[in-house]
Amino acid sequence: MRLPDRVEPGLVLKYGYLWSDEAESGREDGRKDRPAVVVLRREIVRNTLMVTVAAMTHSPPRAGQRPVMVPPAVKQRLGLDEQASWIVTHELNTFVWPGPDLRPIGRLPGSADDRCFYGYIPNSLLRKIVQGIADNRAEQRFKLVKRSFEGP
Repeated sequence: MRLPDRVEPGLVLKYGYLWSDEAESGREDGRKDRPAVVVLRREIVRNTLMVTVAAMTHSPPRAGQRPVMVPPAVKQRLGLDEQASWIVTHELNTFVWPGPDLRPIGRLPGSADDRCFYGYIPNSLLRKIVQGIADNRAEQRFKLVKRSFEGP
């Protein structure tokens, strides 16, 4: 699988996201691979990165959540579907890069596109996501799911 040349906040990956309720029930793998936005990247030891991602979902938000709607033009530029989508800000996954939960985007069955990334969202959208995360943390409506830490 081809990895991006750089990993920075705003990068959209195809990722096996593990929701907090799945983790709490003992699951170790998410039920569905989905786009996820890198919101934090930090080097914990020389050449070892911790990456934190927010999931993108088609599910409309529930009361009390602060998701950020993804503009149709951004979805189109990334090559994603036309359905309405939101980026969740009340829970995140964190993992050691590159991690075993990255998936090739292979937009079509049998596709030779083995990238695990779609591209970058605009900084203006990333700022809204970061603000939503900060608001949820301040209101104590936030969960962080720590994923596999041994790498691929």
